[in-house]
Amino acid sequence: MAMHPYHPSSLLLPDFVPIEYSPERIAGVFGAFFVVSFALCWKLSGTYKHLGRVDRLLVGWFANTGVLYIFLKGYWVFTPDFYELHPSNALTRFFNEFWKEYGKGDSRYPARFSTLVVIEGFTAVVEGPASLLATYAILYKKPYAHPLQFGVSLFKFYGGILYFTTAYLARTGFHVRGPLYFWGYFVAVKGIFPVISFLIVCRSWMYLVEAFASNNSSARDSLEKKHV
Repeated sequence: MAMHPYHPSSLLLPDFVPIEYSPERIAGVFGAFFVVSFALCWKLSGTYKHLGRVDRLLVGWFANTGVLYIFLKGYWVFTPDFYELHPSNALTRFFNEFWKEYGKGDSRYPARFSTLVVIEGFTAVVEGPASLLATYAILYKKPYAHPLQFGVSLFKFYGGILYFTTAYLARTGFHVRGPLYFWGYFVAVKGIFPVISFLIVCRSWMYLVEAFASNNSSARDSLEKKHV
């Protein structure tokens, strides 16, 4: 049986292929991708004059998370034996190395924890495309922009709550010892999604409440005029 770097060490991962990429290399590739991608989204959204600064940031957020969910999380969901593989394709190899490395922060990923398979499967198949649709809706000022942002972000927030609560209720650690793997991988990398999603939920909720209140007020005024 091949040795693996995850906790607990009793985790059975036969035919494990050792990690080749360093954490710095993985973080560097990710950082470069998101900086360039956000810069392009910011530049593109700037050509839509009706968009404010927050909406332009949300274009970058939904576009990047949509791509991330579909491709990166989709790879993990549909490649259950990823820890045994050594892909020749550069992109899939990077995905493979990412999940092997991230497993140091949460060994439930290489172990294929059933709850995570469901959460991430829904994220890849539903939330990913919905996030890209939200990007389109914001850019073109579609009437469903805020309902879609609210729904997608609420599911993201809910998924984050499930992720952390199931880890807590398991009463065991899934990360390798060290602040990098707990605070960096487990808390920071996963925690940013429910936090930002909660803020978007609150923003869209206030917009929807205001829109319904305005619509109800207009409808009431119109009804009163008919009976004058």
